[in-house]
Amino acid sequence: MFAANDHHLSATRFAIPTGVLALVAVASWSIFFVAPTEATMGDVQRIIYLHVAVAWCGLAAMIALGLCGGAYLVSRRLSWDFWSQALCEVGCLGTFLTLVTGSAWAHEAWGTWWTWEPRLTSSLVMWIMYCGMLLIRSSIEEPQRRARVGAVLAIIGVGDVPLVLMATRWFRGVHPVSPEMDPTMRVVLLTSLVSFTAVFAYLATMRRRQLEIADQVVELEAIA
Repeated sequence: MFAANDHHLSATRFAIPTGVLALVAVASWSIFFVAPTEATMGDVQRIIYLHVAVAWCGLAAMIALGLCGGAYLVSRRLSWDFWSQALCEVGCLGTFLTLVTGSAWAHEAWGTWWTWEPRLTSSLVMWIMYCGMLLIRSSIEEPQRRARVGAVLAIIGVGDVPLVLMATRWFRGVHPVSPEMDPTMRVVLLTSLVSFTAVFAYLATMRRRQLEIADQVVELEAIA
């Protein structure tokens, strides 16, 4: 009975919240059935609602990653490094999806899957940074040293955020700065942003909890 209750508690604790599922459902429905069809690109334009949302999540994760890295360097608490690891993984996913959805949109808008346009290039650099941080972190076994190196790399990585955000204003490129959108389109875009932010925040929170539990297991095994 005790084991069964523990299993039920664990399953409940890691279940996807109903609110997050509802947000995803509303956003998906809005993208396909509420947002009007764009006159020039047609239904392909709907990629934008996903592209902008995951791009925001990738950028937000990098900023949060840098803040957690700074918090670790100040406090030397590994709990901040658990957040850093989780945010790095989630941010890597968000930036990868940004590149994939951006390439799909570019193929229809510009007739090519990829061009070394400033914003695309700076986004690729961010994804490479994420991958590099994950690779370096996985190569360091000692927790405190891994946290220190990860924190420094995270703070450096934040430097790419303004470059991605301002690339279309600082450099000449084909990526639109801020395209005109129908008011209904803007509402759908905002709904998608909120939805994906909730999903990525949930993923980061669950991954952070998993890392904390794994660390506790290692400590118990060392004592035993």
